[in-house]
Amino acid sequence: MYARTNKTARVLEAARALLLLEILSGLWLAITYLFKPKVTLLYPNEKGAVSPRFRGEHALRRYPNGEERCIACKLCEAICPAQAITIEAEPRADGSRRTTRYDIDMTKCIYCGYCEEACPVDAIVEGPNFEFATETREELFYDKERLLANGERWEQEIAQRLAADAPYR
Repeated sequence: MYARTNKTARVLEAARALLLLEILSGLWLAITYLFKPKVTLLYPNEKGAVSPRFRGEHALRRYPNGEERCIACKLCEAICPAQAITIEAEPRADGSRRTTRYDIDMTKCIYCGYCEEACPVDAIVEGPNFEFATETREELFYDKERLLANGERWEQEIAQRLAADAPYR
């Protein structure tokens, strides 16, 4: 009895190999996907959705009255595991401290988000922009002016993201 089932299995295996059933089933699968709607995005023209917790290009924010938010506490510089942030500060005439230099070396940055979490006034944030490729390394050294410009450019999206993420902070 055992020899008969073993022989039957070998015959079925030979029939499958002769009829190319695996290839035909793969071809059938390809044909069914041919008529289904496509899921591919044509990237430069179509962009996919970005998560509210996405960590992209850094930005320094300002208050609605135009004053920069950074109070030079240097918490972001201290917590940065890659040591990509450099801050220099000096006191102002009214006694508050503000930054004179705020640099981020984006070639070192690992986009961990610790700088954003450590900031008590939401001054440094990681914005929604992921399209900031450059041709030279020097373009990836961000100074205070460039970070403030990013903040002004992306303020509306950043504010919406922070509002959506507020319940989880």
